[in-house]
Amino acid sequence: MLAHFIPGGRAAVSMTDHAPRIVRTDTPQGPCAQLHGRWGAAELGSRAQWRVLSDQLRDLPAGAALAWDLRELLWLDHVGAQLLWNQWQHDWPAQLACTDAQRAMLARVAEFTATAQPPAPEPWRLGQQVDHLGVLVLHAVDHARHMLEMVGRLVLDLARLVRAPRRGPWRDVSGHLYRMGATALPITALVGFLIGVVLAYLMSLQLRQFGAESFIVNILGISLIRELGPMLAAILVAGRSGSAITAQIGVMRVTEELDAMRVMGIPHGFRLVMPRTIALALAMPLISVWTTLAALAGGMLAADISMGISPAYFVQALPAAVKIGNLGLAMAKSVVFGAFIALIGCHWGLRVKPNTQSLGEGTTASVVTSITMVIIVDALFAVAFKNIGI
Repeated sequence: MLAHFIPGGRAAVSMTDHAPRIVRTDTPQGPCAQLHGRWGAAELGSRAQWRVLSDQLRDLPAGAALAWDLRELLWLDHVGAQLLWNQWQHDWPAQLACTDAQRAMLARVAEFTATAQPPAPEPWRLGQQVDHLGVLVLHAVDHARHMLEMVGRLVLDLARLVRAPRRGPWRDVSGHLYRMGATALPITALVGFLIGVVLAYLMSLQLRQFGAESFIVNILGISLIRELGPMLAAILVAGRSGSAITAQIGVMRVTEELDAMRVMGIPHGFRLVMPRTIALALAMPLISVWTTLAALAGGMLAADISMGISPAYFVQALPAAVKIGNLGLAMAKSVVFGAFIALIGCHWGLRVKPNTQSLGEGTTASVVTSITMVIIVDALFAVAFKNIGI
């Protein structure tokens, strides 16, 4: 019951008596607030009447000494009952005179009115924290197990490809080589060129103080060829191609194409994981060299402008400053970067659930995991091969 009509004791009621109002009277028991008019949504929706009624409610004395009389009301619905319940601060007044229908309306409003008290914070418990840590460890173990299975499956698929190369998915490999390699050249060249310009300008400010401008060739050569070039290219490819791999396989999960492939007997590893891994492992060294050349070009331009070191001297001094072993190390790192980026993208794509929210979460996790992996592997290579070419 959302509203209840309460007839008054008079035979006729004028239109002005319909306005909701409060009449304060004094009784032998104390002050009493008598409610008159129609307390409904239509009347309380008027801004003027709402302002007048709010002022009357604000002027009423607070506390349990005030009595309330609702028996003269012409109409009371859930809007008026909610207004009264809020005025009473979600508690029944000590003295209340009303009809059974009005009390039922107020009780229904009180039942479905949420308390404004915020939930108390749960106390810190060591057991809950240990349990949460255990859940995170189990999730990490599950991801590691899935990645290990994928790597093992990839080794078997590569062995199968070596035994029967004519049956290999070479069209898929060539398509992924174009999409992941050729289309990534413009953005990697632009970013690499700008990084080279920034590094050269920053180094020139410091080297000029000691008269060691010629050493900019050594610093740029080592830093770009061995470390920054491959890592910068890998980070760009991880954000660009790694997310695309996860999104492609995730959409196949959402559209049930992966289930259709399983029903048809087409292995996911041979048709999805292996072509992308081979393509990115082949393309990544080339992208790395391309990015490094663009960065060196930017460094040469900035060195010529800021310190007067000509590009001819830069090209002549670079082979003596950077040994060939640094280039080989950079190429080897790039192959590992490409293979891991593809495997991580496929891993998160195959774990996508058939809904769009999981697809977005998987793509984000793929990019974050790939970039973190690139930095970790680069640090391991730097520590393991610190004496190569120096």
